[in-house]
Amino acid sequence: MTKDATKPVILWFRKDLRLDDNKALAAAHLSGRPIIPLYINEPEAAGTGPLGAAQAWWLHHSLEALDRSLHERQGRLVLASGEPLEVLRAIIGNSGAEAVFWNRRYDPAGISIDIRIKHELEKQAIEAQSFGGQLLHEPSRLVTGGGTPYRVYTPFWRALENASEPEPPLEAPSKLQLAQKLPASERLGSWKLLPMKPNWAGDFDDLWIPGEAGAREKLRAFLEDALDGYRENRDYPAKQATSMLSPHLALGEISPTRIWDATRGLSKRVPAADLVHFRKEIAWREFSYHLLFHFPRLASVNWNDRFDGFEWRNDGEDFDAWRRGMTGYPIVDAGMRQLWRHGWMHNRVRMIVASFLIKDLMVDWRRGEAWFRDTLVDADPANNAASWQWVAGSGADASPFFRIFNPVLQGETFDPDGDYVRTHVPELRGLDAKYIHRPFEAPKSVLDGAGVALGETYPKPIVDHASARNRALAAYKATRDAA
Repeated sequence: MTKDATKPVILWFRKDLRLDDNKALAAAHLSGRPIIPLYINEPEAAGTGPLGAAQAWWLHHSLEALDRSLHERQGRLVLASGEPLEVLRAIIGNSGAEAVFWNRRYDPAGISIDIRIKHELEKQAIEAQSFGGQLLHEPSRLVTGGGTPYRVYTPFWRALENASEPEPPLEAPSKLQLAQKLPASERLGSWKLLPMKPNWAGDFDDLWIPGEAGAREKLRAFLEDALDGYRENRDYPAKQATSMLSPHLALGEISPTRIWDATRGLSKRVPAADLVHFRKEIAWREFSYHLLFHFPRLASVNWNDRFDGFEWRNDGEDFDAWRRGMTGYPIVDAGMRQLWRHGWMHNRVRMIVASFLIKDLMVDWRRGEAWFRDTLVDADPANNAASWQWVAGSGADASPFFRIFNPVLQGETFDPDGDYVRTHVPELRGLDAKYIHRPFEAPKSVLDGAGVALGETYPKPIVDHASARNRALAAYKATRDAA
């Protein structure tokens, strides 16, 4: 049935808060129909909005940035709260819209909601079209030769590498035919996405500029300043050597296709190893969504059910010390304090703090995953869950449980001068590199000279790593023997 070109099309933004390389927007634009840009604040139970408080802060500023971009094109973003189908039906009824376009999402809750909405809209003779864009490839596309999902990253990477190159990203239209008469919009401030008293996000502005423009600037700076040497430098948290694009990807302010495309042709000035390693990080995100798509309970159930019998200690005081960055292990504490201060943590340190929680403290990985969801601006339902299960040893292609990071050696290897620790654990700034990762071994004269009083100004270790390692390995052996 031919649609009336005067009837609006609703462009439903979700985790695609950009105009660039937005397939749903491009389709709405090419349809020639007036566009109603819409963002729906869905009920928390749906699980499709911000994953936690830190990402809610980001969402607020990202929606502001998207609205500014639409204002530049003589439009605005319509904000509405409620069950998506009810909101869409109300706007369709008031505007006469005959179509709804959106970009697909791949979290289990989002998939379920979208299938139902498309079915219900089509029953009303409303055109409902969905498009790709959050990933390089649809998660159902890449399968093994036997037609089953990949469980190991390396063959998945090879399949992705050998697949056809993603189509070039779509440029944002310079002009949009936005609907002249838009529905009433809620005030963004009424959603209370920003922390008020206390404003624990006060330092986020030091590091982040949410929005599409901020994402493009992060990409430009990384390609110019940090891609060369990326493979080696990315493991050192004191260096500015990672892309910092993860929060922009999490809410779709930049597409993975745009990032992938920006790396084309760089092999003339950047070592191939650096280029490939960066692309592999993009592919890890793809692999994580591949896992989530085929195993929707990734965040709550062990991929490897052999771990279901593992006996966690789940000591509340230990977990609280870990959350607050007060474990007595400087690299762990620096990471947890960086997380609280900036809503982000360096990837190497994420592995260290996760290993410490799971294996030194024997706290269930799901508690760590939940804390990261709430405190990371780049919280992602696939990456977060897949990475925690990887460290725990219970996930697909996981690091074996018996790989237990020594937090002292990890600190000395990847923060050899202690600069990262000094940035985030200021009470240890006076210690030199010899003791900054092992203050509990420093002579009293050294501690006194640095103004450090163990147990007072900085905690003593809450656990002895060697003993904790043996305890964890014994628990793992018991679980394995019982399987």
